[in-house]
Amino acid sequence: MHSFYINRRRFLKTGAASLAMSMFGPSALESVFQTQPRRVGLIGSGWYGKSDLFRLIQVTPVEVVAVCDVDKNHVEGAADLISKRQKSGNRPRTYENYQTMLANHEFDIVLIGTPDHWHALQCIDALKAGAHVFVQKPISVDVQEGEAMLAAARKYNKVVQVGTQRRSTPHLVEAKKKFVDTGMLGDVAHVELCCYYHMRNRANPDVKPVPDFLNYDLWTGPAPLRPYDNLPHRGWWRAFMEYSNGIMGDMCIHMYDAARWMLDKGWPNKVTSTGGILVQTESKSNTPDTQTAIFEYDDMNMVWQHRTWGRAADPDYPWAFKIYGDQGTLEASVRGFDFIPQGDGETIHQDVEIDRTNFPEDLTEDSIELFAAPAMRAHMMDFIHAIDHGTRPVADIEEGHISTASCILANMSLELGRPLVYDPVTRTVPGDAEATEKLARAYRNPYQHPDPSKV
Repeated sequence: MHSFYINRRRFLKTGAASLAMSMFGPSALESVFQTQPRRVGLIGSGWYGKSDLFRLIQVTPVEVVAVCDVDKNHVEGAADLISKRQKSGNRPRTYENYQTMLANHEFDIVLIGTPDHWHALQCIDALKAGAHVFVQKPISVDVQEGEAMLAAARKYNKVVQVGTQRRSTPHLVEAKKKFVDTGMLGDVAHVELCCYYHMRNRANPDVKPVPDFLNYDLWTGPAPLRPYDNLPHRGWWRAFMEYSNGIMGDMCIHMYDAARWMLDKGWPNKVTSTGGILVQTESKSNTPDTQTAIFEYDDMNMVWQHRTWGRAADPDYPWAFKIYGDQGTLEASVRGFDFIPQGDGETIHQDVEIDRTNFPEDLTEDSIELFAAPAMRAHMMDFIHAIDHGTRPVADIEEGHISTASCILANMSLELGRPLVYDPVTRTVPGDAEATEKLARAYRNPYQHPDPSKV
């Protein structure tokens, strides 16, 4: 068996090691190089579920004991790959139902890489089973799901890290330290967030029989059951608000969360959004192709814009955030940053650094986002450090909830046609009964929506 688990000498030579030391000190290496492998389970073994797991395998000893997916092809293929990537060479047990998997094993860590509509129930059940959880963003499809996930993490005293890895992206960590924390931007009063990728699915497939390798009813779970018309994996499920939060929940959350982290901002005072399906009207997709959202704070606004058509406003930064201060501007994305000082100073530019030498397995991994691999390795190290030291991770469930819920509120504002103010203490939109009711959407029978006060 070939294992790509990184050894101590090799790891110490990487940028990931330098970042770990700068973020946590020597204690980071104690976590990374513990001798007892952590028992790991994976729920959702498609593209990004495997990618997250492989980044974890690269930075700390683990034994992946079980993997779950409602697609037999996914789960069996993932188990084969995992046996080649983990140090033991063991093939994990495979499951169709995640509850059966949780009942049959004890886990130290559970990773959740399923579509958005399953995140809440799976995260809460994994916490109840005694595991720490890594859950992909957005954490939920409605606000009350997020409140329940936060309540469960605190009740069971477990670490939950959210896949908003911009907080661990090495060049963005450096930009924050150099230009934001030092005050070089001056007074910041405006942030622009954007995505202009032509990423919205525009297909119109016919209804067809469900393939025998897919449990479509279980895939749908608590969401509305659409007639089966295509394999839901990758791009198709994101075309529907039944399973996702649209491009707000897929792309805005990353840049909005990064800007909140950079500027130490919490809940917005008010969220307003407009837009809709304005151009790409021919598709079954019911997610907006055009949307603007304003997240208002006492001293500034953060403004999001996405279009899945037309030209990017700035072709160098088609998916990005730009922080405007009176002494300078920070333009940043997953691929690099530019700090532009006010006046005659020179622009400081930095590109993402991709480690092709110490992690050669990245170069042959199917569909890997190479630009994100260094960030996810650092994100996993932060997760492990929080578990071992009883601290909150950089993308703690509360931060993931704020960013997710704010994007959901933007979608609700677009639908309702009015600004929304959310109160996280009362878990309501004060004075707006209709909006408050929409904070928890109906579940399909027999699934029960989690109650934050009863987890």
